[in-house]
Amino acid sequence: MDYSIVLGGGCFWCLEAVFDKLKGVQKVQSGYAGGQVENPSYREVCYGLTGHAEVIKINYNDEEISIETLLQVFFTFHDPTTLNRQGKDVGTQYRSIIFYKNESEKHSIEKYIKEIASGFWRNPIITELAKLEKFYPAEAYHDNYYELNSAQPYCKIIIEPKLKKLHIKYSKLLKTN
Repeated sequence: MDYSIVLGGGCFWCLEAVFDKLKGVQKVQSGYAGGQVENPSYREVCYGLTGHAEVIKINYNDEEISIETLLQVFFTFHDPTTLNRQGKDVGTQYRSIIFYKNESEKHSIEKYIKEIASGFWRNPIITELAKLEKFYPAEAYHDNYYELNSAQPYCKIIIEPKLKKLHIKYSKLLKTN
C-alpha cells in the first residue's frame, strides 16, 4: 500500500537526497509545514518569518519499506537532540519534527522514539511531533536539488558525506538503478 510521512530535520535538500535513494520510496518532495502563513516562500521560511519547518514529504510503499525503517534513517541523518538547528543551519525552520496524520500514527512514532531512537543518542531527543495540518510544496527549483546541483559547494561539503554514510550503513536499502 502507498503511504506518506512528512519529516523535518534541517535543510530539506539533505533529507531529500538521502531518502530518494531508498527502495520503496516512490517520491520525495521538499516543502514547508507547521507554520502560520499560507503558501510560504523559501525566502520567508529561511528568514524565520512563517513558523514553518523545511520538510520533506515521502511517498512510500509499505510492502517495500516500513515506517520504522524510514524513522531509523531519519534519526541517523540528523541530530534530533539540538533545538532549532542542524550543524550551521540555525532557526526554527531547521527544527527536528515529525508530522503525523492521526493518533495511531502518532502513537507508533512515539513508541519508536521511546524504544529505539533514544538508544542512538546520548542526549535526549527533542524532536517535535505535530499533527499535519497542511504541507506546502517548495518551489520547483528545490526538486532533486542534489542531483541537479551536485557540484555546488553546499552539496559537496554537506550532502555528499551523508550519501557516503548512506551507502556504508544502509547499502541493502538502496535502489539498484
